[in-house]
Amino acid sequence: MEFLHTFVFEYYVYVAGTVFLLGSLVRFDMSQYTWKTNSSQLLDNSMKFQVGSVLFHAGVLFLLFGHLVGMLMPHWMYPYFGLTPGAKQVLAIVSGGIAGIAALVGGGILLHRRLFNTRVRAQSTRNDIFILVLLYIQLFLGMFTIPVSMGHLDGSTMLKLSDWAQHVLTFRGGSEIIADVHWIFKLHMFLGITTFLIFPFTRLVHIWSLPAGYIARQYQIVRRRSA
Repeated sequence: MEFLHTFVFEYYVYVAGTVFLLGSLVRFDMSQYTWKTNSSQLLDNSMKFQVGSVLFHAGVLFLLFGHLVGMLMPHWMYPYFGLTPGAKQVLAIVSGGIAGIAALVGGGILLHRRLFNTRVRAQSTRNDIFILVLLYIQLFLGMFTIPVSMGHLDGSTMLKLSDWAQHVLTFRGGSEIIADVHWIFKLHMFLGITTFLIFPFTRLVHIWSLPAGYIARQYQIVRRRSA
């Protein structure tokens, strides 16, 4: 069990990270036309779908960046933001809980549409359904960590998790730091690592195509007006 724990939370992390980065580059280089999500909006553009899409994407993106900032922020920076470990954990519980509920509601709408709308289901691949189900399960696991976190509001577990993430990022191992944390956190982390592993082989790669450049893009002249 000790070897399995070390393998999952050290070696498996590095394997997943390598596949995530190199796999994304290879897919872009060899299969650029799949560097997108196959939109089914033309098949069903109801108000329900639009609400579900906004809730799901906004909630997931908030959780993604919230996890990155929360786990990678050095502990010595907390006072500069007026935070203690306990206050930071409460903030994570409240904000993450709201975003998680939004993502679950939106994801439920999208999953139901993907499975039970005849035209959308016919256009969907097994990969499309698999990744949506995987993300939905991951959202549930994240929500299940909240009651456990409520049992230790001093932030001690949060500090262990962030220590582990920072040790892994700086190639210092760190699996022993989280050896005694609750199994629900470990399962949530394992599924998160696995999501990075399969990322290049799914429609999730379209997140790299976030059109942020359009904000500062110059106007494009398609046709000059004749004199």
